[in-house]
Amino acid sequence: MEKRSLTIAGHRTSIAIEPEFWAGLEALAEASGKSIAAMVGEIDEAREVQNLSSAVRLAVLAWYRDRAG
Repeated sequence: MEKRSLTIAGHRTSIAIEPEFWAGLEALAEASGKSIAAMVGEIDEAREVQNLSSAVRLAVLAWYRDRAG
């Protein structure tokens, strides 16, 4: 697990996810033309699960799945 702190919607938060998911999140953010913090902010606003780290993992997984299909 790799833990990073970000500022989302004006408040600091930390996310702990595996390095592979950080790499995927970075790729997703770059492809979307957004910063990692902005991408996580969008994920936070749209999430359907309580845990933000889980929501990030699911968003990265969905992005790769959509690209493969």
